[in-house]
This record gives sequence, C-alpha cells and structure tokens, in this order.
Amino acid sequence: MPSGTLLYAQSGGVTAVINATASAVLQEARARRVRVLAARNGILGALREDLIDASKLPIAAVRALAHTPGGAFGSCRHKLGDLETDRAKYARLLDVLRAHDVRWFLYNGGNDSADTALKVSRLARAFDYPLTCIGVPKTVDNDLAVTDCCPGFGSAAKYTAVSVREAALDVAAMADTSTKVFVHEAMGRHAGWLAAAAGLAGQGPDDAPQLILFPERVFDEADFLANVRRVVDRVGWCVVVASEGIRTADGRFVSDAGGGRDAFGHAQLGGVAAHLAGRVKDALGLKVHWALPDYLQRSARHLASKTDVDQAMAVGRAAVRFALAGRNATMPVIRRTSDAPYRWTIEAAPLEQVANHEKTMPAGFIRRDGYGITAAARRYLEPLVRGEAPPPYGRDGLPKYVTPPQVAVARRLADWDG
Repeated sequence: MPSGTLLYAQSGGVTAVINATASAVLQEARARRVRVLAARNGILGALREDLIDASKLPIAAVRALAHTPGGAFGSCRHKLGDLETDRAKYARLLDVLRAHDVRWFLYNGGNDSADTALKVSRLARAFDYPLTCIGVPKTVDNDLAVTDCCPGFGSAAKYTAVSVREAALDVAAMADTSTKVFVHEAMGRHAGWLAAAAGLAGQGPDDAPQLILFPERVFDEADFLANVRRVVDRVGWCVVVASEGIRTADGRFVSDAGGGRDAFGHAQLGGVAAHLAGRVKDALGLKVHWALPDYLQRSARHLASKTDVDQAMAVGRAAVRFALAGRNATMPVIRRTSDAPYRWTIEAAPLEQVANHEKTMPAGFIRRDGYGITAAARRYLEPLVRGEAPPPYGRDGLPKYVTPPQVAVARRLADWDG
C-alpha cells in the first residue's frame, strides 16, 4: 500500500454525474490500495477537519454512486484568496493535510475549483510539503478551457434538448386557442453552451427552438420582439431558449436578481425567462408560458448521456493515476480525436491553462442572425448527448439512488474558528 492518504472533495454546483467521477476515484484508489478521505462540503471540510473515511464505504455503495446525482460528500462555493490575503486559512489547511498524512489532493469542480487546486499546489511547494494536487473537471456550463467538453455538460445538454422538444409539442398542440410563446431558461453565465444544446431539439428552420439567446451576443429587446412576432405569424407559435447570462449593450444582465452575489462573487442570476415572458405579453399581447429548470437541468440523472457518464468516470480514474504518478498541478482533460465516428481520449493539462480561463461559444457555432446554432455546433454537440445510461429502478417505480454511510475521521486538531 502506498504511503500516505488521498483527499478528495467536490466543489461548486453539483451535476448529474459528479458522483460517477467520485465512484471512479474510489474504485481506482482501492485497486491501487490507496486510502481515501473525503472532505465534507469541499474545501470547507478540509479547513474544518470534517473528513470522511471513504475507504470504509461498502463497495456496493461506491458502485451505486455512479448512477446517483447530487454530491455524495457535499459541495461548497468558497474561493480562497492569495497566500497573503488568506494566510490563516492556508496555514490551517496545511496543518490538516499534515495531521492526516495527505499526499494527494483531488478537487472536483469547475473554474474556481481549478484555481483552488492550483493555489493549494503552490502552497505545498512554498512550504516544501510533499503534495500532488489534481483538478478534476466538472461543470454543466461547459466553459472550462483546454478540455473539449466538461463532465456534467452532456447530461444537462441532453435534458435541455429533450425538454425543449417535448415542450414544443405541447405548445404546438395548444397554440390555436392558448399559448403562443414558450420561454425556456438555460444555465450559462457567460457561455451559451447549454442554451446551444437546445438547438438539437429541432432540425428545420421552423422547428423549435426557433430563437436561442446567447450571452455571447448582445441582447436587443426590439429585435427579439420583432423576431418573436415573425415566428408566430409564420409558424403559429414560438419557442425561445434564453441563457441566464444574456446582457444588454451596456453590459447589464437582463436578469440580475436584484444585484446579489454568490460566494464566488458572481452575479446571482435567474429569472430571465420570466422577464422575457412579461415583455412578450406586454409588447405583443400574446399568451406566454415560461420555465426555469434551474437545479432540474443539472440533477436529471434519469436522462443522463452515456457519453457523459463514461467521460465522468474516465477523468476520475485518470485523476488518481496522475496523482500517484506525481503529476502535480494538472487536470485530466478530454481531447476529441474524431467527430464521426466520435472518439476521445484523456490527457493531462496544466492547471495554469485552465484556472481563471473561460471557454465561450466560438463565433462559428452561432448562426449569422444570432438566434440559432450552425452545422458546426451540431457536429460538436450531438456526440455529447448520445447514449442512455439509466439508473436502476425500484418496485416503487422510482430510481434507486444511494446515500452512502459516512464514517467520520477522528479530529486531531483544535476546532477551526475561521
């Protein structure tokens, strides 16, 4: 058995497949006889010394994590500052790592989590502590740099495309005497990947969604309303998919939720569908319905993409291998080698190339009029939503998800008052 302990933690908004990554991490570590601790609620669990002995989880529970949504060990939104600003936190973190002989740290999250993993790697180097830090990718926003796609995105994309296609059939059936416009809100602060995935729901110019609003394009209300009217006049009804992060020409979010901020300092978004629906009703006099899937789009494990599940587990296995090989400050990323047939592999990328970088939609993926996706976008997106990987179902007709037992590790330090 290798000397030392591996610490795994989940961070940021969880996904339908982040536990699949956790399952792969635990199975790979067990195969290599490495003890694994999990920090409860991300980096906060590490700071609080609130740790779980994941090596003691029953193997059946570890395997069942692969088809269970949410975050089995809890997550958090907590951004570490630089070494000088948060010196007390870094000192505490180093004490916890030493107390439990942690030699490998895997942080499973998005952009801010990659930044945290990079900072922890630098902390260990500065204090000559033998630690290998690996950032493990996940995010439904699909906005991490370097990697072709992000685990979590494919399943959210599949949910979005299916939901929009099904809702469109409903709207088409009712349009003669009822709803004429339906607005679906998709996650995406600065990157329109999830909104773009809705474009897979249709093929022809009159298929839903007829209008997609991307954060990469300035939102012009007058032009938007004119397009809604044209679609309704031509088709009889209109489905709109709007990214939560669309902005006006002055840079203001169309929906800023009162100017609130989350723990990472980002604008707290949500509600753009309701706003747009109100404007369509007031300006055009049309009956409108709207939907805010919110957590539903990132937790719908019953509709997961098999591609996504496979990739989520692949990065988990690779993260353990990279850690044990001493590949510090790296992230396992997905590299596409072929569109047709779709093929991909896992490679290592420096965290410096991922942290604090953001991948938005390429201009060539957005239709010239700004309201739809191109053939290039469709070639990119389609493989990511392919395949089904349904969870097992119980006699009650519901998915059999697991809440694994969590054996707390005895604390060796005083309570943290940070």
